[in-house]
Amino acid sequence: MGGNNKLKDRENWTIIIEPKTSLFKLDFNELWHYRDLLVMYIRRDIVTFYKQTILGPLWFVIQPLFTTLMFMFVFGGIAGISTDGLPQPLFYMAGLLCWNYFADCLNRCSDTFNANQNVFGKVYFPRLIVPLSIVVSSIVKMGIQFGLFLFIYLYYIIEGYSFQVNAYAFLLPVLVLMLAGLGLGFGLLISSLTTKYRDLRFLITFGVQLWMYATPVIYPLSVMQQNHQQYMWLILANPLTSIIETFKYGFLGEGTFSWWYLGYSFCFTVVIMLWGMITFNKVQRSFMDVI
Repeated sequence: MGGNNKLKDRENWTIIIEPKTSLFKLDFNELWHYRDLLVMYIRRDIVTFYKQTILGPLWFVIQPLFTTLMFMFVFGGIAGISTDGLPQPLFYMAGLLCWNYFADCLNRCSDTFNANQNVFGKVYFPRLIVPLSIVVSSIVKMGIQFGLFLFIYLYYIIEGYSFQVNAYAFLLPVLVLMLAGLGLGFGLLISSLTTKYRDLRFLITFGVQLWMYATPVIYPLSVMQQNHQQYMWLILANPLTSIIETFKYGFLGEGTFSWWYLGYSFCFTVVIMLWGMITFNKVQRSFMDVI
């Protein structure tokens, strides 16, 4: 009778926690089961960002606006770097819009284990929920900044400036997914490594800043093609290059677009995201014993 009762209790269990048998096993059904927790984390990330602040969500607008003004003064004014004939505010805002989303996902995902070690050590839930919530909540921030971009865009149209908008602008959802995949993949890899090598965290901010200068955010790709041909291989190997150039080409009509380069970035994104998830899946089994 006792054995039957135990078997009956087991049949009524909704969740059975057991070791995963393969590094490649990702339980997406479990993620769906915890979708309410994912929504809660997304809401928390958005609310806590501007909670107890004076300006609140306006910080989402202030940061890219002041960064754009600084780029206009330093790179557009003092350095005199070309913007392919485009208005400087729109050129820099277009690059920052994509870059900020990627960098935000990478920086915050890369600290997943360290920032949540107390929660992970006490409560069970799919650990991938946390970095996924970061990627989704950051889209809200990007959406607000995209609204600022459209506001400046409309201002120049009213002023009589003509942009050669084309059908490639409809690739925006794909570009956002690729930026999210790159940020998530690299973030998961770095987070997995920092559980054992703590000093890697100090290199993230510095490395991301250097990465931006290897990405056509403050300069057009045409400048590198004309004046710095020897570095073109490095710029084109950067998976963010074609994403940002496609965004500029679609909305502003200037830039370099290639299906080959965009296809390379897409394949790179898939590989780095799968690599990050597999590594994350491996490390999460024993990270509490290491961290």
